[in-house]
Amino acid sequence: MSDYLKFHGTMQTPQSEPIPGSTQVPNSAGGYAWQVDCWTRLRRFLILGSEGGSYYANERELTRLNVAALHECIQEDGERTVREIVAVSQDGRAPKNELALFALAACAAAKQNSTRAYALEALPLVARIGTHLFQFCAYVELFRGWGRGLRRAVSRWYEEKPADQLAYQVIKYRSRGGWSHRDLLRLAHPASPRPEWAAIYDWVTHGVVQEQAPELIKAHMEANSTTRRVLIPALIREHNLPRESIPTEELTKPEVWEALLERMPITAMVRNLGNMTRLGLLTPTSGQTGLVLERLADSERLRKGRVHPIQMLVALTTYASGEGYRGRGTWAPVPAIVDALDRAFYSCFGNVEETGQRYLLGLDISPSMGTGRIVNTMLTPRMGAAAMALVTAATEKLYECVAFAGRGPGYGRRGGLMPFPISPRQRLDDLVQECERLAYNYSATDCSLPIRYATEYQREVDMFIVYTDSETWSGDIHPAEALREYRRKSGIDAKLIVVGMVSNQFSIADPNDAGMLDVVGFDTATPRIMAEFAQGRV
Repeated sequence: MSDYLKFHGTMQTPQSEPIPGSTQVPNSAGGYAWQVDCWTRLRRFLILGSEGGSYYANERELTRLNVAALHECIQEDGERTVREIVAVSQDGRAPKNELALFALAACAAAKQNSTRAYALEALPLVARIGTHLFQFCAYVELFRGWGRGLRRAVSRWYEEKPADQLAYQVIKYRSRGGWSHRDLLRLAHPASPRPEWAAIYDWVTHGVVQEQAPELIKAHMEANSTTRRVLIPALIREHNLPRESIPTEELTKPEVWEALLERMPITAMVRNLGNMTRLGLLTPTSGQTGLVLERLADSERLRKGRVHPIQMLVALTTYASGEGYRGRGTWAPVPAIVDALDRAFYSCFGNVEETGQRYLLGLDISPSMGTGRIVNTMLTPRMGAAAMALVTAATEKLYECVAFAGRGPGYGRRGGLMPFPISPRQRLDDLVQECERLAYNYSATDCSLPIRYATEYQREVDMFIVYTDSETWSGDIHPAEALREYRRKSGIDAKLIVVGMVSNQFSIADPNDAGMLDVVGFDTATPRIMAEFAQGRV
């Protein structure tokens, strides 16, 4: 009788089988989970990408599924799809803008005339700089040809920018993906609102500097002349010349970087911390280091610069390592800058208020979480999960953290839990490395373990948060069933948040249970949404 109840009861179902009466579907690992709707899949794709695929689905297949979800959204509501793309892009919710540009290009080729027009109207909102425009043009040719509407949208991109801003764009962002400003000007034929625009177009297409050309273009030409290079720092300060305007051999000089740093955009500054340290500009006691620390502590500057937490995490791990990504240059990290990058990571999520709830955080550190990359960075989903958990730990006072690992209390036939103590006093890059180290002890994935652990050890938990790719198959009970059992035994109306770390189509959260929520990892809006859900406001 006990075996019959164990294997055929509706209260407890192995994760290798669907819960009777549910809408669960097979996931990529051979287990069963719920399929998220196309809008959730769209947001996961826009924010997390599909580079590297996942442990159970290669990059090509994962991208194909995500593009299918994109087209499903366009078919269901094209204008809503465009609004979702614009919101993710403009609010800086994604680490990179390429996926928003790809999705917008698909919308610009939709069958519905209204969707195409709406997407092209939104082009300047998503393609804010020259590189974005080139990427959009490369993507849009995958879906459609160059009609009058597309040419007109590209023309407006040039015509509606002030002359000084347009001059900056054509100097800083010259080409990408086989496209250049010369190509687009010859293809779109934008109008010239005033003589300055005509002078910019003439310089781009023919290399001729007219009298009406903005001073920035004249300064750019002067900086690249062979006889005036000793004045480059002065030209940078006077005209705010971007780094791309400076001859390559001049970028080995500290005085040039010192001039660039004075008005350098925050994202460019974060990317070039290693270079400036290697050249001796940033030292433990230099005034330039003080300037860098001041900017990294300025949350408003980070917000306006759309600096994403992923960008800051990559900068932190790279700078602290003292070696460039792919081994490009070495330096001795300035400790104060490493600490400032660590603090800036949390600032990039905005102000998240403490909820006062009791949390149990569960990190999936399985092999599947170590495969693939978050938007083409060096970060694995497993590393991202550790970083996301630390955001909650830095906000809440009452929390415990565990990792799904092959050793520990031993719940289930093939897996167990292990303690994963985290503290906001830990530095982020150290925690990420610890997470990768612990993964070697891993056996199998069972996302129900944190909840079963709380049940057996009578932990009082209001919020379970599981960071996973939802590619789970091992375990005698589904997480959703384990949560309902915990509620029944503890008398606590506990909730479950599943933080999706891979842009696949699965979730272990039951969409029919109001106490379960699926969110996208590394969406800058995620911590706020999680807090509101914990407080019953979502």
